[in-house]
Parts: sequence; structure tokens; C-alpha cells
Amino acid sequence: MRAEFRDNLTNAIRYWELKRVIYNLVLAAIVIVQFCLQWPASKAVLQFDPILGLTILALLANIAYCAAYIVDMVAQFSGHKEIWRQYRWVLFLIGIVFAAMLTYLFSRDLSAWGLPGSEAVKTTCVAPFLPATAN
Repeated sequence: MRAEFRDNLTNAIRYWELKRVIYNLVLAAIVIVQFCLQWPASKAVLQFDPILGLTILALLANIAYCAAYIVDMVAQFSGHKEIWRQYRWVLFLIGIVFAAMLTYLFSRDLSAWGLPGSEAVKTTCVAPFLPATAN
């Protein structure tokens, strides 16, 4: 049992850590593209607080990426180990699409990150999720 756990964990690390580079590059590309598209307003992000916020979000994205290990290890201990290893790229694809959508949501108004108390944060990040008000 211990040897099987070690083998499965080694396999999971080998698979997922190589994919983490792709994951981070995709998310970074989204932020960079948004930054360039929003220039010059996005230069407000080039301050300590917004950079700290983006760094924390990047850290949280990588913590969320680790959820793949839980699914992978459970699947590898199931009777479908070989099938799982062939198709676990689907989990990677679903995860990267979901993370890309969240990254886009948080980066679509980068100028608001540099303006404390900015109304743009409420307009872009919160308003789409609020119910319409009756006039």
C-alpha cells in the first residue's frame, strides 16, 4: 500500500507540476493582454497595493490548482487508474478554462486596482451580479 501510494503520488507530481507552468503562463497572458489593452489607465496598477493584490490572487490560483491532486489521487486508487491517466487532461482543461474565466473577471478593469475606493470596482466586479433595480 505504501509503495503504491508513493508511485501514485510521484506520478501525480510529475504530471501536474509540468502542467502548472502552462496554467500559470495562460493566466499571466490574460493579465498581460488586459493590462496592454487598458493602457494607459492600467498603469495605476504599478503601485505596491495593486501588485500585492495581484500576487495574492496568483497565490490563490495556485492553491486552487492543487485541488487537482485530490481528484487525481482518488482516481488513481480506483479501479480505473489506467483510464484516468489517459483522460486526466480533461480535468486540466476544465480547470484552466475555469481559472481563465476568473482571471479575466478580475483583470478586466485593472485601472480600478490602483484607485482605492474606486467606483469602477463596484461597476465592473459587483454590478453584473446584482439584481436589476426597478425604477
